[in-house]
Amino acid sequence: MKLLWIDLNCSYAHSSLAMPALHAQVMERKDVEWQVVRATNNEAVGTTVDAIYAHRPDVVAATAWLFTHEHLLHIVGRVKALMPDVKVILGGPEFLGENEDYLRQHPEVDAVFRGEGEEGFAHWLSVWDEPERWADIPGVCYLKNNEKDGVQELQKSRSSDNTSASTEAGHLSVTPELLNSCTPKGIYYDGGLARVMDFDQLVPPEESPLFMWDKPFVQVETTRGCFNTCAFCVSGMGDPIRTLPLEIVRQRLHRIRERGIRDVRILDRTFNYHPRQAVELMRLFAEFHPHLRFHLEIHPALLPQSVREVLGTLPKGLLHLEAGIQSLRQEVLDTSCRKGTLEQALDGLRFLCSLPNLVTHADLIAGLPLYTLPQIYEDIRTLAEYRAGEIQLESLKLLPGTAMRRRAGELGIRYSPLPPYEVLETCQITSTQLQEARRLSRLLDAYYNTTAWQALTRQLIVREADFLIRFLTYLTEHNYIDQPMSLERRGELLYLFCRKHYPTYTTQATVAWIEAGMSLRKEPAEKVMRGRLQPPADWQILYGKYDESLRLCHLPTGSDGQGYWFGYDSTSQHPAPIFKAVVEG
Repeated sequence: MKLLWIDLNCSYAHSSLAMPALHAQVMERKDVEWQVVRATNNEAVGTTVDAIYAHRPDVVAATAWLFTHEHLLHIVGRVKALMPDVKVILGGPEFLGENEDYLRQHPEVDAVFRGEGEEGFAHWLSVWDEPERWADIPGVCYLKNNEKDGVQELQKSRSSDNTSASTEAGHLSVTPELLNSCTPKGIYYDGGLARVMDFDQLVPPEESPLFMWDKPFVQVETTRGCFNTCAFCVSGMGDPIRTLPLEIVRQRLHRIRERGIRDVRILDRTFNYHPRQAVELMRLFAEFHPHLRFHLEIHPALLPQSVREVLGTLPKGLLHLEAGIQSLRQEVLDTSCRKGTLEQALDGLRFLCSLPNLVTHADLIAGLPLYTLPQIYEDIRTLAEYRAGEIQLESLKLLPGTAMRRRAGELGIRYSPLPPYEVLETCQITSTQLQEARRLSRLLDAYYNTTAWQALTRQLIVREADFLIRFLTYLTEHNYIDQPMSLERRGELLYLFCRKHYPTYTTQATVAWIEAGMSLRKEPAEKVMRGRLQPPADWQILYGKYDESLRLCHLPTGSDGQGYWFGYDSTSQHPAPIFKAVVEG
């Protein structure tokens, strides 16, 4: 049997872990020939379909995710039209909810898989051409297309229990309506939710020859499942927590380091749910410094002293932390069913942001019930005061299978029925305000989350209460906010805005421009003096070491030589200064 996997991602920098994770469990089997077609959302559908058609597969499989799902459907729809006999099976987070309507609306898809697929998919591959046996496989949801057989199954089910069949794996999902009518589209079978309980017995994805080692980062699970019950998250469904032994993690990291990978993203939903495990893993990560860097998600409300002590001793640059905060409003967190109090979370976040050896990324979610736009602005200001390394503002997506999606009507949430299922309006935030929040997110990414402009942007956010609103209005009215902008263009706009509306920050804007290595011939450097300059005797060196070979420039800030001095290496083309000094009045 020929199986073709559509490895569809948003960009070639990303790669789904699903394919190598599934393949690793069956790679010794000789009855399945795996083939891969890789593509991104930006590529023409016809090109991808042509590549698939050339292989003439028996089975086409893929993972559907928020930002690839729609593109994927265009691909598999054409594939099914060209090859009607090919079996199409999809998996991924998109199918954690109810799947019957989806299968009826998308006849090009033969089956979808709900849950963790490493064991169930291997089973399905043994019976891929025997749909009558799919009902025995946990997680598989499909329509039995033979109307006559479907009616017989219904009659058998009716005689056995007279009401309805269980929705557990291997049984029909039969409603009274279906008992009275059987459509040619078939009878829906629901395999429930598949879980891999022996998580530590799985063959690691890196063992698969299909694992992509040429990406900028790799992903590793050390824990599967989550203790938290966040109503907006697919992991908040009560999955049991399963953990890999420390030695297995160590072996996998050694393999990753040997392949020359630098960045590892730990996929654990809440890395520090168990303090002892978190401490052991962080000490293990430190063994791989400076060869590896780790990005992981941490709950700021769960930081006992043992975890704080280790965090404070880790080498600089080892960890990039994503602190799940979502909102700085207790009522919003309560409605979202997130564990831990706001007071604990703020205390933990303040601690994390104070550590000079870590970069802490804090995230907020626009569209959560009870969360207003003015509160979002206030929370961004608070996070800036904490000196968060990054502030990410996302729009809430109501993912299939989540409690918040089931309760959308009760909570007054309107959301898109199509991927990525973004919230369109709530009782507390209008559609127009959510669009403003989206533009605000772009502003944060362009300025606060960009090293060159972060210090000045943070200062303006903290000290000037109206800065964010005024600057966003300026960028929006001039049609800049939704346009891709270079680092230089962003700095130029920030300088011009400060010069006009916040003139006391003009000098800081020019200093940021110079230190970012921008051109001294552009407007933000209009006051900079260049040429043959004599260094003052009373300057205070801020960084670097002065040498007579340095090319100097001077940014005056007052009379009598006051201002900043910068030195450039005259022997290299490096655009940023390597020396900085100041003369104060």
